[in-house]
Amino acid sequence: MAFTMHSHSGQFCPGHAKDQLEDIILHAIKVGYKTIGLTEHMPRTELSDLYPEELLPSPEATLASLGPRHTAYLAEARRLQDKYAPQIRILIGFESEWIRPAYGTLIRSLATDPAIDYFIGSIHHTKGVPIDFDAPTYAAAVRACGGSERALFAAYFDEQFAMLEAVRPRVVGHFDLVRLFSTDPGRSLKEGWDEEEGGGEGGEGEGPTAVWSRVVRNLKFVRGYGGWLECNTSALRKGLAEAYPKREIAEEWVRMGGRFTFGDDSHGIAQVATNYARGLDYLESLGVRELWTLERRVRAGGEETELVEMSVPIKEFRVSLKLE
Repeated sequence: MAFTMHSHSGQFCPGHAKDQLEDIILHAIKVGYKTIGLTEHMPRTELSDLYPEELLPSPEATLASLGPRHTAYLAEARRLQDKYAPQIRILIGFESEWIRPAYGTLIRSLATDPAIDYFIGSIHHTKGVPIDFDAPTYAAAVRACGGSERALFAAYFDEQFAMLEAVRPRVVGHFDLVRLFSTDPGRSLKEGWDEEEGGGEGGEGEGPTAVWSRVVRNLKFVRGYGGWLECNTSALRKGLAEAYPKREIAEEWVRMGGRFTFGDDSHGIAQVATNYARGLDYLESLGVRELWTLERRVRAGGEETELVEMSVPIKEFRVSLKLE
């Protein structure tokens, strides 16, 4: 019963990922996935939101292509969903962006498409600056938050909270992505930050525990509406010691009774199921014994289907994996 709830293709994320979507699905079948969630990035609406790789040959042309590309993605995803139904469950979703609050309206609109099963609520920017692109851009995000990493982390979790309140995603993506290019990605968020870090523009409660209080607030909110955190193994292939979310956050989530889903956040065939064994070991070390995904089932007494939550024991998850 192995699965991923987070994946991308080069076909619909050109320059950001590799490979055709159908080839990725065929590889997912080969490695033993029983479910794959397709979550290409949602369209963005402003030239300032484009990444450097998207500026050529023309930023305007790139921006204009994003909406039609999303439409093409949904059509291809539906085709593949039908074609491979006997071999794998294909869930159709998207990964949201929250570069500014105005994106909430677009996220909610995209989510109403009948083809969409769910979406991932993610934060890739703080103060409008990408925090996971590269180290220099991360440094620019730090400066935008007043010059301290503590202020950046506080602002990141504040923007995440605004996103959570506005769109309530079923899956919260890479909860602590802000750690990726940190000068100390393993630093404890729970035990406080050195006072020398400075407060910056993080908002109220700028003591050493300001970041952790925001983390707990956000977790409580997700738990309150029944959302899931993904255990995202991409952190491991990017050099971090632990998957997203890091242990102290994951422990707090478990303490709250929160549910985990699982994702490789693959950007092509080579990254499908990357570090899955390590990710499962990590979860089991936290006492987690089951993961959650979705399944579409026929309603009793009719032909209509409904999307239902499905528990997958980690033991069963491991058995279906066919990793070399």
